[in-house]
Amino acid sequence: MKKASLLGIALLLAVIGAFLEPRTADPLPPAQLAEVAAAIPMSTATTTVQEHTYYRVVKVVDGDTLDVLMNGKPVRLRLIGLDTPETVDPRKPVQCFGKAASDTAKEMLAGKTVRLEYDASQGMSDKYSRTLVYVFLADGTNFNKYMISEGYGHEYTYNLPYKYQREFKAAEKNAREQKKGLWADDACAGNTKKPASS
Repeated sequence: MKKASLLGIALLLAVIGAFLEPRTADPLPPAQLAEVAAAIPMSTATTTVQEHTYYRVVKVVDGDTLDVLMNGKPVRLRLIGLDTPETVDPRKPVQCFGKAASDTAKEMLAGKTVRLEYDASQGMSDKYSRTLVYVFLADGTNFNKYMISEGYGHEYTYNLPYKYQREFKAAEKNAREQKKGLWADDACAGNTKKPASS
């Protein structure tokens, strides 16, 4: 009798536990996730989709710098591992392929929502107080890596190795070999320090 009571109690606890266990939704396929993120109203600065927080891009400064809205305020971001040719530095002329990199960043990011990833190895901000991040598009694309792989910028290591360094270096090597973007002979042939031709 005692064993039967204990068994009954254990069974009852198991049933109750099954109902109290937190449920998680099945993950959305990437295409549907991108659709959900794209449908976020322009006035919404921050939203959470699939347990990730997305931030609205409010300004694209150039190919490796942008502003997102966080807690109602614009925050300047600098992309880790990527250096694109200069277009806005008042001390330097617009560099070769800088406009193309900047235009591509604007086309892909302006007004969109993005997910941010921080890297403890790089710290939270640079000497200009820009927050250091990797930026991911709604479809999961690592934007920093995309810009390197398409020849819009160089892989850039500042001081310490970072999480995606190996991937970014491989992306640059591939872009060089395929003469993509700034690596093309009729563009900069890799030398972005020279001023852009008018």
